[in-house]
Formats: sequence, C-alpha cells, structure tokens
Amino acid sequence: MSQSFDIAVIGATGTVGETIVQILEERDFPVGELHLLASAESAGNSVAYRGKNVRVREVDAFDFGKVQIAFFAAGPAVTRSYAVRATAAGCAVIDLSGGLPVEQAPNLIPEVNGALLNSLAKPWQVACPSPAATALAMVIGPLRGLLDVQRVSVTACMAVSSVGREGVTELARQTAELLNVRPLEPRVFDRQMAFNVLAQVGTPDAQGHVPLEKRMVSELRELLSLPLIKVGVSCIQVPVFFGDSLSVSVQTAAPVDLAAVAKALDAAEGIDLVDAGDYPTPVGDAVGQDAIYVGRLRSGIDDACELNFWVTLDNVRKGAALNAVQVAELLIKDVA
Repeated sequence: MSQSFDIAVIGATGTVGETIVQILEERDFPVGELHLLASAESAGNSVAYRGKNVRVREVDAFDFGKVQIAFFAAGPAVTRSYAVRATAAGCAVIDLSGGLPVEQAPNLIPEVNGALLNSLAKPWQVACPSPAATALAMVIGPLRGLLDVQRVSVTACMAVSSVGREGVTELARQTAELLNVRPLEPRVFDRQMAFNVLAQVGTPDAQGHVPLEKRMVSELRELLSLPLIKVGVSCIQVPVFFGDSLSVSVQTAAPVDLAAVAKALDAAEGIDLVDAGDYPTPVGDAVGQDAIYVGRLRSGIDDACELNFWVTLDNVRKGAALNAVQVAELLIKDVA
C-alpha cells in the first residue's frame, strides 16, 4: 500500500487555499486526511474535495501534530502566529505569504532551485515566492548559461486577485455600479479600480517602494543565486480579475543571441514560448493553465545587449498554488 500524508491547508477559504485543494485532487497527491483551516470568521464553511464537501475549522484550535505538511495560504501574520507551532509538532511548513524570513524558510521553485531541499533540515520550512518573482525566475533561470545578466527591469501588472478574494469582489462590484450608472464607493482599493490603472499596489515606504516590489527584488536575487544583480520593479494594479502580466527588460554584458534564447526557453520546463508575431494574454492563454507564457521576445531598439519580453501567468494557480503543491511533491519524495 502506498504511503499517504495528512495535510493541513491554512487559509482554505481564500482563492489560493481553494486552488491548492483543487490541485491536490487534480494531481492525485497522496492525501490521507485533509484538514481545512481558516479564521473564526470563515470556520464552518466547506470546500469541495473528491466529491465531498470538507468542513473548514478554526486554525487556532488545531493540533499540528495530526499532519505531516501544512500549506500556509493566509496572510503573513497568520503564518508568523502558527508556523512555529507547526514546526514544533514536526510538521513541514510551506509558506505562500512571505511571512517568514528567508533564513528560516528559503524560497523554492522546483524547476529553478529544487536541489536546495537537499541542504535543508527536517521538519522543512520552505516558502513559495510571489507569483511575479516565480515567473521571472522561471523565465530568466534557463538563460543563466547564455546571458551574463547585469540588470533586470520589470513592470508588473497585477490582477486584483493579488489582494485576495476581496479584490475580485471589489472589481466586480465597481464594474456593476459604473455600468448601471450608480455612484461608486471604493472599499478595498483607495480609488476607482474598474476601467482604471493604479500606479502602486499597497502602501509605499518613505522611499516610495511598496512591500511587494521589495519582496520581488529579494526573491529574484535569491532564486537566481545572483545576490548582486540590479533589479528595478514597478508594481501596478490593473482591472483584471486573474492573471499577472510582466513587461521585462534584461541588460546583459554581451550582445544577445535571440535564436539561442528562444531555443532555451522553448526547451524549459513550465514555459510556453509563443511564436514570433503573436503574444499571450491572461484571459486568452494563462488563466486556468499550469504554464508561464512568454512572448514579444526581442532585442533593444538600439542596444544589442538588451533583451525584452512579455510574460503572463495565472497568479493564483501557477504563481502560487501549483508551485506549493509541486514543492510538497518534492518533500514527500524524501520521506522514508
């Protein structure tokens, strides 16, 4: 009889938590008992799993000694509150919130730095990077042998689901209000989101950088093992429900061989390179899919040492939930 693993999903009623449950079922992960956990406000709800509705319970009363792996898909404060309890109980922690310091929970993408797991002690504490950093690392990672990367500049167009289910609900509500010529009252965002673009995602610090921008810079350097690489990031909020898109420019030390870059990306695991002359979109290509889509691959207009491209991915699925489940699949391979 094959071995099964008891699993906890914290934040099970959120968009990412629900998608983790869905992907565990899709990939036939060897789940023994599935424990769905959330705040007191969400406890009592249910999430579908293998033809049944699994009841969500309150995380505060949960005994982490009952499970071998815990997915933390709630906010950073929740992770910081309960990850210590989980680890003390011998439970592996997979954090999707960015709530743990990298020294405690290094970022892991199986396609990029999966071998890192071999150097970590049990019970494992690992993190899944932000969806945008995941996309960047998966695209730039296969090019490290071809390019001497000096700088990465990215404008990240973030879907409203990046702030959770409330962001999706808010965009839908605002759209309905405007189409029905009703007064609009912003709630989740600080101004009109529907039919608009917001120049920042979150609250900036004294230097004008929002937390997600700083997180992406740190994560990309870590994932690519390039601690000195220069990274410039601007995160903007766009009126799209699901699917982040990135406009990326990479500065290299030598002229870029576009044909070699295209060949490397075409062969890379998890990457779908769109044919020249076409380009991918969140709605038409990425949403609901497991791949990261790359298009508009081109050199700089007047700089042969510049590589530009467009990336889009399902931020909730591939950018978060699928990567977390893939990490769990690595973990269980190393369990006796």
